[in-house]
Amino acid sequence: MNNEKIKLLFSKGVIEYDFGIGHPFRGSRYKIFFKFLEEKLKEKVDYEILNAEPVSEEDLLLVCSQEYIEYVKNFYELAHKGEINSFVALSGGFLSIDNIPGENPGNIENSARFILGQMKKACDLVQESKLKKAISIGGGLHHAKPSFGEGFCIYNDIAFGAKYLIEKYSLKRILILDTDAHAGNGTMEYFYHDPRVLFIDIHQDPKTIYPGTGFLWQIGEGDGKGFTINCPLLLGASWDSYQYVFENIVFPIAEEFKPEIIIRYGGTDPYWNDSLTYLGLTIADFRKIGQYTSKLGDICDGKVIDAIASGYNEKAIGPGWLSLICGLHGIDIEIEEPEPIPENFKQDPAYEATKTMVRELKEHLKEYWTSMK
Repeated sequence: MNNEKIKLLFSKGVIEYDFGIGHPFRGSRYKIFFKFLEEKLKEKVDYEILNAEPVSEEDLLLVCSQEYIEYVKNFYELAHKGEINSFVALSGGFLSIDNIPGENPGNIENSARFILGQMKKACDLVQESKLKKAISIGGGLHHAKPSFGEGFCIYNDIAFGAKYLIEKYSLKRILILDTDAHAGNGTMEYFYHDPRVLFIDIHQDPKTIYPGTGFLWQIGEGDGKGFTINCPLLLGASWDSYQYVFENIVFPIAEEFKPEIIIRYGGTDPYWNDSLTYLGLTIADFRKIGQYTSKLGDICDGKVIDAIASGYNEKAIGPGWLSLICGLHGIDIEIEEPEPIPENFKQDPAYEATKTMVRELKEHLKEYWTSMK
């Protein structure tokens, strides 16, 4: 067992990030995770939960327009009261249809402020050397844009974290690693022209899944060209593909970039039996992502902020999230697979295609990174 106690940032207000009955994103995911955590580890011995305050309007303006903040605050307050009008919401031009709540949603906008508050506190704790690693449970709202909420995301805590680190701590090299099954289109948009943020995104082939972005050729523009790196994987891709991408793209470029801090995010939606995606990771593989993230952290004196929220198979949430955390912290406890793994996921059907993808990606990047030549 690692001597470093796990520090989880989680405020009870985050449970209210719940889009209601009939929607895939429910606040019950947090109760599922903490129940599993309590069965496997001891609070105050193995882990500690830290609360955070919600961010202010001034904080939100780092990543959102004033008009957008006012609109979503009003809309989600009405939705929480049961006074929702979907037509009005969509006609406003600030929200996509998947961000329209179902019946009895939580207080979503207020909850999103807590999620950004957790990211803010994580940044402060790590930058002020109070922690090496901080984990935000509920974070990773990577589809949200400055004036548009989509993909179950209304405020982008990942973009907020990077911008806050740049503004408050004058950081010049931040690595954002997105291992969510969906491409982080919002995060990509925030930093597409910014060489201070290296954005590496491993996700399912965008031709087969929302949001339909994250192609090989999307590598940034202007001063940021070469600092956005998309690694799309074919359907069914499992650990062999991820390992190949880490070893041939992520590690070489990260070592060349020399980040001052790493922000990784993504939950269990690359799980082989997720209801919204089609990738091939097992629970054991999530531990390996955590281990690789920890190894990447060696480049920047171990400074890692991790954010976990996604996953649409409730059986995988507890074991998968905890596997990520145990991998990051070097904690060796047994975590069983919640479902029998089918034979077709025991060998990676996409491995050869992944090798081809990496060769093509290197062609796009070789002008910008010596390690890609």
